[in-house]
Amino acid sequence: MPLQLPDFPWDSLLPHRARANEHPDGIVDLAIGSPVDPTPAVIRDALAAAAEAPGYPQTSGSPALREAIVGWYARRRGVPLGVDNVIPTVGSKEFVALLPTMLGLGAGDVVVQPTLAYPSYAVGAVAAGATVVTSDDPDDWPDATRLVWLNSPGNPDGRVWDVAHLRRAVLRARELGAVIANDECYAELNWESDEPTPSILHPDVVGDSRRLTLSVGSLSKSSNLAGYRAGFVAGCSDLVGELLQVRKHLGLNPPDPVQAAMVAALGDDAHVAAQRELYRARRESLRIALEGAGYRIDESRAGLYLWATRGDDGDAWASVAELAEHGILATPGTFYGDAGARHVRFALTASDATIASAVRRLEEISQR
Repeated sequence: MPLQLPDFPWDSLLPHRARANEHPDGIVDLAIGSPVDPTPAVIRDALAAAAEAPGYPQTSGSPALREAIVGWYARRRGVPLGVDNVIPTVGSKEFVALLPTMLGLGAGDVVVQPTLAYPSYAVGAVAAGATVVTSDDPDDWPDATRLVWLNSPGNPDGRVWDVAHLRRAVLRARELGAVIANDECYAELNWESDEPTPSILHPDVVGDSRRLTLSVGSLSKSSNLAGYRAGFVAGCSDLVGELLQVRKHLGLNPPDPVQAAMVAALGDDAHVAAQRELYRARRESLRIALEGAGYRIDESRAGLYLWATRGDDGDAWASVAELAEHGILATPGTFYGDAGARHVRFALTASDATIASAVRRLEEISQR
């Protein structure tokens, strides 16, 4: 029998998508955070050069790729690692969704997810037969906790946990004997600094031990590689080694040309900085327009989204419906948990022309 998973939330957005499509100038889709800008030439060239790949790729990643991941953590995150601490993944979503299964979790085990959470954390727990607990407070994590998911910077809200909170979470997970993983896929898109947001693997967080601690990364957002499925995980060498053995059996090995492209992406900071500035400009234009239309922007300190609300009386679905009348499609915060009932998520992953169109339509709302 197929797994009994939650309903796919995006299906409930289809009527509003249809309404937005009826706008005379077409839909402005700010619902899904899928990159639209070109993949940088330095990465495409590396992919093409590695196109002759008749053999099976290494699940562990090529030596060059593992060294590139290690170098990136040292250079951009201030995290010292060795090659035994890192492996590539087929994007980050497969790792998020499969981690409870790869850890052997099941009935009676608890997986903790954030109060506002990307749905795959819960889906992965349900698929393994584990119980999901939603909490941001380490003191509330139950004794049966075996896996804790953090997400900083957060999707959908762009929240960033500081070093003190990350350290408190790690210490609590160690008390429980639980694996703790921080989904850090948006770390390079920090709007308060040109430096990435804090990593759970930083020595100020973990001290002199990375035991049971993982950092999950992705090149989809910072390097426009969503179509390549290029991710990685780093952390406790014992745990990474155990996960590697499971992944070998499951055939979770990124293609050799993609691994070569990842080496190029991880070694080139210039394209990341350029892409960040494109998103920064789009973010500022959209922020001003949303505030002019009566929205308040909460959190949104990093990442690819603006987390907006009409305030205490706001309603996510009412906002989605109003926006659709003006041809704008946004995501209701309810997709990410009850805590999002008053908020709407706006993606910055749209062209300059599309963002400009969104701004004009939001100005129409502000003039009503």
